[in-house]
Amino acid sequence: SSDLFKEAGVNFVGMWGYPVGKSKSRIDLVAEDPALLKKVAKQLKIDLGKKETAFHITGEDHPGAVAEVLAKLAAKGINVYAAQAVCAGNGRFGALIQVDQDDAKKAAKALA
Repeated sequence: SSDLFKEAGVNFVGMWGYPVGKSKSRIDLVAEDPALLKKVAKQLKIDLGKKETAFHITGEDHPGAVAEVLAKLAAKGINVYAAQAVCAGNGRFGALIQVDQDDAKKAAKALA
């Protein structure tokens, strides 16, 4: 099915998987174009589960870079329930930060 996502032009900015219990796993997909992901998944009969919001943050890598982003959210009382961050090389970092769907608009303002 990954070839079909590729053929349909679905570009992922992030994905990660982890176990849920002993016999199941969950894969979180963050697409550049969520509507296209939803359309292709429907064609492939893949159940995406409930919509969640993740913010894709990039910038210059330095000590505390991700902490600065998280501090902006904390200052507005926004709870982060998942964060993945990596050094992207060439002095850059990337992070995906998930917040509750109800806080998405407030988080977008805080991160603007």
